[in-house]
Amino acid sequence: MKHLFDAGKLLLLDLASTFFFLVVYLLTRNITLSVVLGMALGAAQIGWHLVRRQPIDTMQWMSLFLVLGAGTATLLTDDPRFVMIKPTVIYGIVGIVMLKPGWMNRYLPPVAMEIVPDIAVIFGYVWAGLMFFSAGLNLIVALNFSVVTWSAFMSAYGIVSKVLLFLIGFATMRTIGRRRRRAQMAPAPS
Repeated sequence: MKHLFDAGKLLLLDLASTFFFLVVYLLTRNITLSVVLGMALGAAQIGWHLVRRQPIDTMQWMSLFLVLGAGTATLLTDDPRFVMIKPTVIYGIVGIVMLKPGWMNRYLPPVAMEIVPDIAVIFGYVWAGLMFFSAGLNLIVALNFSVVTWSAFMSAYGIVSKVLLFLIGFATMRTIGRRRRRAQMAPAPS
């Protein structure tokens, strides 16, 4: 479970500049200020790692590239949709990574790996599907609605969809795992 929360924290940090842009924009309604501060946060995150001599992950570099690219496009066009589309790219990349069979294994306790590894692989693909669906949905909402509508809808959807899938996956693996464990413990017919 700790690994799942660590992964979620990393994804939130990758999206921090987008969320920061959103908060500043909602408070000020100033696209230029919001974009510049979002870009500064993205650069500061990388700078912090460099100063501390910590390794910088590929996703962090990609996030910085997207922040600077989307931010520059937004500043040049005065259109916040470029920043709003950034999560689509991240969801798509995360979905591609989740297509690797067994990616969930490091998040599972040993007993689950022993009893329900096949179910974990299936839910890994379901998670990938959710990421691809979320990428498409974000793109549709970003291109067709205001920043305020996009932020409210995608924030609520993002949290609810992931919590629901996590709970469904957990309950499914636990239920199937218990059944399989009982079947393993049952005395063999004579």
